[in-house]
Amino acid sequence: MTIVVGYIPTPEGKAALEAAVSEAKERRRRLVVVNSHKGGASFDGDDAIATEEALNAVEQELKEAGVEFVIRELVRGNDPTDDLISVAHEMDASLIVIGLRRRTPVGKLILGSNAQKLLLEADCPVLSVKAPRD
Repeated sequence: MTIVVGYIPTPEGKAALEAAVSEAKERRRRLVVVNSHKGGASFDGDDAIATEEALNAVEQELKEAGVEFVIRELVRGNDPTDDLISVAHEMDASLIVIGLRRRTPVGKLILGSNAQKLLLEADCPVLSVKAPRD
């Protein structure tokens, strides 16, 4: 069984990765890091280079942490939530880890649509974490 983590190079993505590494070590599970982009005009060459650099840093971090891992970069036009659910199903994941943005008081009334969809549609538990406050 595996733990799937949604990763983007943001404070929320880094918090999710940190929590996923901790869970993988504790549960002795393989970690699958999913970096998903819809692609198209909004994902240009500069974005691709920045993403590659970020994922290289993640790879080094995971090697140093001593966890078994796979990094999957997906640019296939899907919503990132759909990619996470698909990979979790394909890998028979025991857990999905995601990062959540902090929200304003009004924003707290409505959970982000991606997080909500993942919580409702995932076949396994979902751990959501927030980035530390500055």
